[in-house]
Amino acid sequence: MAMGGNIMEFVQRFQTLQMHRDSYDELIKDLLVYSERIETGLRSENHSLATQLHDANLDLSDATKSRRDLQEQLHQLEAQTNSLSQENIHLKNNNPYVVVLIDGDGLLFKENFIRQGIEGGKQAAYALRTAILKECGQHASGVEVIAQVFANLEGLARAMRRDGSLDSESSLKDFSLGFTQGKATFDFVDVGHGKERADNKIKETTKWNLRNYNCKQVILGISHDAGYAPFLDELCQDESDRMRITILEGFPTVRELVATRINILNLTGTLFRSEKLVDKIVRNITPPAASVGVIGSMSASSVASTTSIASVTSGNTVTPATSTTSTPATSTAPTYARAIKNASPPPQITLPIQPRPVNVPRASQVKPAPWNPTPRGLDPPINVSQPALDSIKKRKDSNKLCNNHYLRGPCAKGDSCCFEHKYKPTKEEIAAIAFLTRLNPCANEQNCEVEDCIYGHHCPSVRDGACTHPYCKFPPELHPPGTKLRVNKAHDY
Repeated sequence: MAMGGNIMEFVQRFQTLQMHRDSYDELIKDLLVYSERIETGLRSENHSLATQLHDANLDLSDATKSRRDLQEQLHQLEAQTNSLSQENIHLKNNNPYVVVLIDGDGLLFKENFIRQGIEGGKQAAYALRTAILKECGQHASGVEVIAQVFANLEGLARAMRRDGSLDSESSLKDFSLGFTQGKATFDFVDVGHGKERADNKIKETTKWNLRNYNCKQVILGISHDAGYAPFLDELCQDESDRMRITILEGFPTVRELVATRINILNLTGTLFRSEKLVDKIVRNITPPAASVGVIGSMSASSVASTTSIASVTSGNTVTPATSTTSTPATSTAPTYARAIKNASPPPQITLPIQPRPVNVPRASQVKPAPWNPTPRGLDPPINVSQPALDSIKKRKDSNKLCNNHYLRGPCAKGDSCCFEHKYKPTKEEIAAIAFLTRLNPCANEQNCEVEDCIYGHHCPSVRDGACTHPYCKFPPELHPPGTKLRVNKAHDY
């Protein structure tokens, strides 16, 4: 290096070096400040992370403990659920039963059972239980059969006697006792007089049993009554309930019940009648007025002598037979019934001339006082036009007009009713509906206290001392005394 340089160059070079040193120091200082800041931030973040880690460890420990507790509870609940499930299955299948509910006014046991009284009732109970268990198949050994028959015993016995099925009405009472005694779970219930009493009991009992899981099947003896169709339609909305219902058939099932698609079980071969009861008794056969007058005036001896006549021997000659011994004077006055009972079979005779007509005493032609039943009395007459009556009669099945809807206001069954509600009848048709409804007897008969009752309280079809309705539903006591009733009419009690 040259020694003779200018001093100022050294000064300049020193200043340059000083500037670099200051810059270096500043750099070091900035680096230290930056490092301190970074360290402080990292320390803070590290502390925060450490705190979070501690909290997480606490949470993890707590969660682990809770999970273990929940697992333990889950195991316990699963064990309880399995136990309850097994118990539920046991309860559902413990004491399973089939209930048989019979409307005894329409589903009738065969007369050979009923004629045997108590013993026949027991046999019918055994036969019914055996037939039902046979339908249960492999489950029969564990199934109990419960049977209830609901009927109006008095009315049913009277109807069966008129049909000729019974000689004595007491046989049905004995049969019902035997049926009840035959099995502890069998009952024959007398519901008394009233059209809807048996129906209501069967409907409510059916609903109650369908809510019971132990009831495996409800068998309804209602094949004869279309009035059960709306009730069954309501039950069949639940498919599981529909599968648990069976109709027990005696009288062929009406089509309204067939339409519900419910299973039908027919036991007419062994237990039940397949035909309805028919009234076969000729009542109130009143002899002609002339005969009554003559017989009433005859003496006992003359009645006895005139009741034995020989048949014609030849030609037109009539030969009287030897008269029977005259009745002692001390005997009672003869009656028409006594004369008929003591008479010989009527002979086949031919008279040469016609007998003279007998003059009937005027006293026998006295008109009786007008009949007036009590306590309700006679229903007011209804004037109806024949065209309107024919128009209403032509309606069939679901097209029939609802009596309750048009005569007493909106029908309580609403849309579930199987009859027509939307048709607007004329006044003449309303009168025709009322007239036809009046042909159905009121359940309370003369004891009815309903002021606007639409049903009949006496037979409205009596004309000139005879009932003109071919299938009159009214019992004899709701006809005027002496009314001639139709023979072989269907009897609906």
